[in-house]
Amino acid sequence: MNMYKKYEMALAEAKTYEEWYAAALILDHLDGLDKWREDNESGDYDYKLLASRVRLLRRMRRKKDLDRLIFRLREELHGNLGNMANPVLYQQARAGTKKLINSYIDEVCATLTLLCNSDVKALPPMRKRIFLKRAARSFGRSALLLSGGASLGLFHMGVIKELEEQGILPRIITGASAGSIVAGILATHTDEEMGALFERNDWSFDWVRLFRPNDLMKERSVLDQKVLKQCIHQNIPNMTFLEAYKHTDRILNISVSPADSHQFPRLLNYLTAPNVLIRRAALASAAIPGIFPPVQLRAKNYTGKSVAYMPQNRWIDGSVHEDIPKEKVNRLHNINHYIVSQTNPHVVPFLNEEMEETGLLPFIQDVIIKAPMVQIEHLLELVKQHFDFPGLGSVIKKAHAVASQTYSGDITIYPERNLMGLVKLFHNVGPEQLDSMMLEGRRATWPKIERIRNTTQISRTFDNCLRQMSEEYRYVKR
Repeated sequence: MNMYKKYEMALAEAKTYEEWYAAALILDHLDGLDKWREDNESGDYDYKLLASRVRLLRRMRRKKDLDRLIFRLREELHGNLGNMANPVLYQQARAGTKKLINSYIDEVCATLTLLCNSDVKALPPMRKRIFLKRAARSFGRSALLLSGGASLGLFHMGVIKELEEQGILPRIITGASAGSIVAGILATHTDEEMGALFERNDWSFDWVRLFRPNDLMKERSVLDQKVLKQCIHQNIPNMTFLEAYKHTDRILNISVSPADSHQFPRLLNYLTAPNVLIRRAALASAAIPGIFPPVQLRAKNYTGKSVAYMPQNRWIDGSVHEDIPKEKVNRLHNINHYIVSQTNPHVVPFLNEEMEETGLLPFIQDVIIKAPMVQIEHLLELVKQHFDFPGLGSVIKKAHAVASQTYSGDITIYPERNLMGLVKLFHNVGPEQLDSMMLEGRRATWPKIERIRNTTQISRTFDNCLRQMSEEYRYVKR
């Protein structure tokens, strides 16, 4: 076996990111891609602009010219300066992108840390805090969005585990359907508590039980919702959105769709529905139409008692209208960068890497795979406009909502096709299957790690600085 094949096999058989990254570095060296990373020049980004910014920031930082640094960062800090976030720049080498990009990001973060830690009369705490908050608001931040996918949604657990181990897990997490359950688990447990859960590895994900034929009409669903409810209760503590936020400092969002055609989809979180119980929100978001009945939300009242929330309304699967609710998340939490973990089996076959192949064969493949979905979307739009079938109007609206959504993000992590399949959707997941799905989630994340690290590093530094100042000067929590 030659050296190249040896490290290709090591890459394919890696059990940790460290093993994968070590093999990736060697393969990049054998391919000459380490030289590509060292060479600043490329037509895919403005390398001259970035190089000049690195020199300028480094010079001012060494002189501790704080006023000029603040001015420069407020005027020029941008997440995609010189097109440095171009996906093409992350699809050449396996182990990262141009080192100039890393140098620029490191220099910005070192500058922010210097400003945060400076104890000089010219930069009092209030001025620092105002600068950091305004600059962070202008820069924006990242969110992790977890899709639906029934049992396949446990793939998200591996994605979360890897991002958490690498220290790059966003504070803002959004979930729909199966993703709402996984997001609920994460948002109600601190880093230490999540680490203990992963260490014990004693998850319980028995959520499927078919009704007997004579019970189907009586219950108006195919699966027993009591089993799903029990599964959620075993994994998510009895917390409201606000209680979870105070406990973990994570911001949880769960999308739910209306069962009533006159209602609108909602994004539940500590701002829009602070007292709603996360367990109930996850149960509603996972209520797949035709499989489970619609759900009434519940909340804690001023005495802590569980009461009906919007008692006249019922809610269903959040994936129906907003599997990946980007616009609402952005409006509420200042998000401008989306990391999506996508496991919906009707979506994954249509996902490709950002840099797609060109030529006749890829064109034919795209026509065969993607054209039918486009036609279905247009057909449903026309049906919705021209017909009003009694009893079917709501179904058509929901079908159109499913077909017309956007299901990907700036960075999209999704499983290999061999993990997909309708047969795996509705079955209970045992320890061995969960381990396999988690490993698949981790493996799918590894090629995206360095890109996620780079695109989140500055916003994570802002968060760390603001948290440090809150602790030092006892400011009210953000």
